[in-house]
Amino acid sequence: METTDYEHGIVPIDQRKSWLSIAAVWIAIGIDLSGAFLGVALASGMAFWPAIGATMLGSLLLGLLAMGCAYVGASTGLSTAMISRAVFGKIGGAVLALAISISLVGWFAVQAGFFGTNAQIAFTEFTGLDVPVQVFSGIGGVLMAITAFWGYRSINRLSSLAVPLLLLLLVIGVVVAFVTKGAGGLDAAVEATFTFGGAVSLVMGIFILGVVLAPDMARWAKTPKQAMAAGFVGFFFGNSIILVVAILLARIMNESELMSMYFALSLGGVAVVVLILAQWTTNTTNLYSAGLAFSSIHPKLTRRTVTLVLGVVGIIVGIVGAADFFIQFILVIGTIIAPYGGVYLAAFFTGRRTARWAHGASTPTVDVWSIVAWVAGVLVAFATTDPAAGPGFGWFTFTTISSLDGLIVGFAVYLVLWIARTGLRPGSVAAETHAPNDEVRA
Repeated sequence: METTDYEHGIVPIDQRKSWLSIAAVWIAIGIDLSGAFLGVALASGMAFWPAIGATMLGSLLLGLLAMGCAYVGASTGLSTAMISRAVFGKIGGAVLALAISISLVGWFAVQAGFFGTNAQIAFTEFTGLDVPVQVFSGIGGVLMAITAFWGYRSINRLSSLAVPLLLLLLVIGVVVAFVTKGAGGLDAAVEATFTFGGAVSLVMGIFILGVVLAPDMARWAKTPKQAMAAGFVGFFFGNSIILVVAILLARIMNESELMSMYFALSLGGVAVVVLILAQWTTNTTNLYSAGLAFSSIHPKLTRRTVTLVLGVVGIIVGIVGAADFFIQFILVIGTIIAPYGGVYLAAFFTGRRTARWAHGASTPTVDVWSIVAWVAGVLVAFATTDPAAGPGFGWFTFTTISSLDGLIVGFAVYLVLWIARTGLRPGSVAAETHAPNDEVRA
C-alpha cells in the first residue's frame, strides 16, 4: 500500500480517482449520527414539511458551494491548508491551518462522543449490561483513527463498501417504521422552536466545514469538472439523506435516539451496523483533514505522525464529554470557518493564472487583504446570528443563514479589495505574479 498523501505537494495525475468514488466519500461523511441528532431536533421543533424543506434547501446550497470549492481543489491539486498558504501567505496560512486542525480535532471528539452514547445504548439492549459510555467513545475513536492514519486510499475503499450498505439499511428502517407504525405521526403538532431560516442555517452548519475543506478530497479528482460533479452529489445527497431519515423516524416513532428507534423496530443488528459504519466513515475524515492541515505548517511534519498525536488528543477530549456542546460547537465552526471558503474562492477565481497558485511558488509572509476579507466575513456572520439561536449579536439579517452570510461577505470583500488594488487594468493581474517572496502583501 502506498503511504504518501502528498500533504506538502500536488496529487499526481496518475493517482487521481473517479468522481463517483469521491462522491461516495462525501456521502459517507454526510451519513453520521450528528446528522441524525439534528434531524430529530428539527422533527421535534418544526412542522414536518417545513423541516423537510429546510433540509433540502440547506443541502442544495451546500452542494452548490461544494462545486466551487471542489473545483479549486482539483485545479490546484492542493489540500485546503496548502491553499491557505497561497491565499493568506506563509504565516497567515499557518495560523489558519492551525485553526482548522484544532476545529477538526474538536469535531472528531464530538463524533467519538456520539458514537459512545449510541454504542452504549446498543450494547445495553443486547446484553443488559451497563458499561460506561467512555469505554465505547474510546473504542470508537481508536477505530476511526486507524483509517485516518493510513490515508485517503483507505478512506476511499471504506466509503465504497459502506455507502451502499448504509443506504440500504436506512431505507429498511424507514420502510419497517411505516409498515408497523403508520404515517400518523408525520402531521402531529409540535411547538415551533426553530425558524425556517434558523433550521436552514443548522442544516448548512452541520456540513459547512466539509464544504470549505472540500479540496482535501477534490484534489484526488481526475478533472475539475469531475470534482464539481462529485461535490454536488456528495454534499447534497450526503447531507440530506440522514436528516430526512431521522426526521421521518422521529415523527413516526416519537423517539429521540436513532439507535432506540431501530431497536424498537426489532432491527437491533441493523442499528449496530449503521452505528459503526456511519461514525467510522465520517469521523476518520475529520482526523485525516486535521492531520493534513497541521502537517502543512512545516515541511518536516509528516501527516501520519501528526494524525497519531491528534487522534490521541481527540479521543481524550471525546471521552470527557465534548458531545455535550454539540449545537454550540457547529454554530461557532460555521461562523468562523465558512468565511475562509469565500475568501479562497475569490482569491482563486481572480488570480488562478498567477504564479501564486503553483506548487512551490513564492508567497508573502502575510497577505493582509485576504485576512481583512476573512475577518470581515467572520464579523458579519456573528452580527447576523440571533443570540437565541447561537453565539452572536443579532444586529441585522442578510440571508438568515449566518454561516452563508460570512462566506458571501468574505468573497465580496476580497473581490472589492482586489478591484481596488488592480483597478482591472491590463497587466494588473500579471503584476501580482511577481510579488516579492518575503514581503507582507498590502
